[in-house]
Amino acid sequence: QGLYVAVMASILEQWDGSFSHLTAKDDPATVLGGYIRAKIEFSRTRPLASRIFAMEVISGGEYLSGHFNQDYRDWFRGRAAVFQSWIDAGKMDPIDPMHLIFLLWSSTQHYADFASQICRLTGKSSLRKADFEEAADNLERIILKGCGLTPPVRG
Repeated sequence: QGLYVAVMASILEQWDGSFSHLTAKDDPATVLGGYIRAKIEFSRTRPLASRIFAMEVISGGEYLSGHFNQDYRDWFRGRAAVFQSWIDAGKMDPIDPMHLIFLLWSSTQHYADFASQICRLTGKSSLRKADFEEAADNLERIILKGCGLTPPVRG
């Protein structure tokens, strides 16, 4: 049980680490685009970690109750507050910051958690790196434009 809880904590630390240092001074398009790409890469390189986490949450998250404590809620609210500061400063359209965070989490993890569904629907035997890059490109464009942001030029 201790090992399982440590695995859960490690997964969250890796996911959250790329989101922990954002500030009101940051450019939201750069930060959000980078986060989407980091999470998609995590889904590509560590799909089982995402699936283990998803199954834990789906089953009620009993082993995550210690992690989802007041400190984590404060961390989450801190991310939402930075998003709200971007909105207040006119850097992005008014959206609900908490729902944006949930959307970022779910959309990027989908490619790990539901890879078998994606493969069946697209007729692929497995997802390749190019598939993840295409997903990141599309998610970045859809989410950033939905926030009134211009996606960075990549190439």
